[in-house]
Amino acid sequence: MWWYHLLKVMLRVAYLLSHPIQYQSPLLRLLAQQPGLELMVLYSSDFSVRSYHDKGFGAAVEWDVPLLGGYRHEFLPRILGSHDVSFFRPLNRGIFRRLREGRFDVLWIHGYATLNSWMAMAAAKALGIPVLLRTDSTLIDHPRGPVKLAVKNLFFRILRHFTYGVLSVGQRNTAYWRHHLGADIPVFSIPYAVDNAFFQERCTAASPTREQLRQQLGLGANRPVLLFASKLLARKRCTDLVEAYLELVKRSKLAGKSRPLPYLLIIGEGEQRPQIEARLQQASAEGREGVRMLGFRNQSELPRFYDLCDAFVLPSIHEPWGLVVNEAMNAGKAIVVSDEVGCQPDLVEDGDNGIVFPARNVGALADALERVLEQPEVCRKMGERSLERIQAFSFEANVGGLMQAFTAASEHK
Repeated sequence: MWWYHLLKVMLRVAYLLSHPIQYQSPLLRLLAQQPGLELMVLYSSDFSVRSYHDKGFGAAVEWDVPLLGGYRHEFLPRILGSHDVSFFRPLNRGIFRRLREGRFDVLWIHGYATLNSWMAMAAAKALGIPVLLRTDSTLIDHPRGPVKLAVKNLFFRILRHFTYGVLSVGQRNTAYWRHHLGADIPVFSIPYAVDNAFFQERCTAASPTREQLRQQLGLGANRPVLLFASKLLARKRCTDLVEAYLELVKRSKLAGKSRPLPYLLIIGEGEQRPQIEARLQQASAEGREGVRMLGFRNQSELPRFYDLCDAFVLPSIHEPWGLVVNEAMNAGKAIVVSDEVGCQPDLVEDGDNGIVFPARNVGALADALERVLEQPEVCRKMGERSLERIQAFSFEANVGGLMQAFTAASEHK
């Protein structure tokens, strides 16, 4: 068993990460408690531990959950700093020296599309340290011409020589690695997860004040609530959701239905906010009345909104995963996603715990919204199945998979 091996021999693992990430810190704290494992997180930048301007949100962000503490970490000396992540930034020095002095058995890297990652992989290769890669990429991607495809194929042939194995976040991610790195690449299942305990506890705590929140938002009683929470970027397709919602309002009016119209809550900031607000100004009074633009909400605020909604909607295209879906499922909610949301094959089964619709199809999205809200009891049952399904996507499951990966990589050394 992997755990018996680790109890006998201390395993030293370095984890190279661009910056502290709110989704990863709880996992790192849990890993730090594992017997036989000595984990050192090497950060390229500290910009996320203070207030910074997030290009996606188009606003200043300061996370209100702890990012550091409970695990060993260092910030590598910087050559070039950054308030965001790109190929050249942040850029560090001393990576080779730190890996050599740490006498690490395994190097774990999150992402490969930065100069830092490539310097680290080259250093690990020279030192004989096996590399494990993790990213959330899928084959659902932007179309590329023959020249770009040829360059990409060459890139992955080179990458394969620097990589022992990969850590897969889900089915589509596994297909991505197999396609680009070959069928023989070791793949370890480390499903994408959030802090399930945090979100479940916070959602449960929010329930007694649900009606108070409804009143604060000016929401009438007995009307269902749809929730979108993400950056207002083009690929998130919140504009499609707004159009589908307005179509739903129009259909209800034409059919003379007595069933109460849903509200649509939109949490997030980004480049498309002016476009969405302009569209709502053109909409009917009934359409405008039902939409609330709530702006950016921090991590600890979100559970109140997950608890409030009846269904969560993510209509994205080219979405690698969509961790907000994990969060909403921890609140026991029905999920509506496009078929281009990366987590869909793993987390959302059409007709079971939610509805899946073809991306970019506003009419199909309107049908999905109508279907999920048509029978409140069915919607509630879908939410119950979401909560059941998300239990398997946990940090505890991640720890087991990571230990297996670390052990296998160290034995390959």
